[in-house]
Amino acid sequence: MDVFFYLVPGLMIAGALFLAYRVVRRWLQLSAAWNSGLTAEARCMRVYTTTYGGAGDTSVRTALHHVYEFTARDGRVVRFEEEGGPGTTVEGDFVTVRYAEGPSVVATALAPRHGRAAAGAVGTLVFLGVFVAFCVGFMVTYATAFQDFPG
Repeated sequence: MDVFFYLVPGLMIAGALFLAYRVVRRWLQLSAAWNSGLTAEARCMRVYTTTYGGAGDTSVRTALHHVYEFTARDGRVVRFEEEGGPGTTVEGDFVTVRYAEGPSVVATALAPRHGRAAAGAVGTLVFLGVFVAFCVGFMVTYATAFQDFPG
């Protein structure tokens, strides 16, 4: 039974660390694309929405997705999907994308917003850090409060 009080928080910590990795990775990708100085004209190939929630009395969250395609400087045709672009961009529109070259091209159609991206990433990392600290504190408290005393 004790294993339950270590396994569940351990899995929660692993999930939080994975989310932290994804947040930092996306932040670095956006920064690389914005700082590279490379731009291209891309065409919006598809626009669609996804919805989350709505069960019972929960709120519904709708996310707008765009699929863009452009030709990189080295001649590669790159197609990428991005969440959260402007609602005024529709299929067939041309937009400017910023991208970073490499084995896999990282691109974004979002306008450079370094401060906003940094604040969002740092805020998320702080929240995840507090969450991990709470899980570790729970495990330590359980270990000290409910340990078997000989005797």
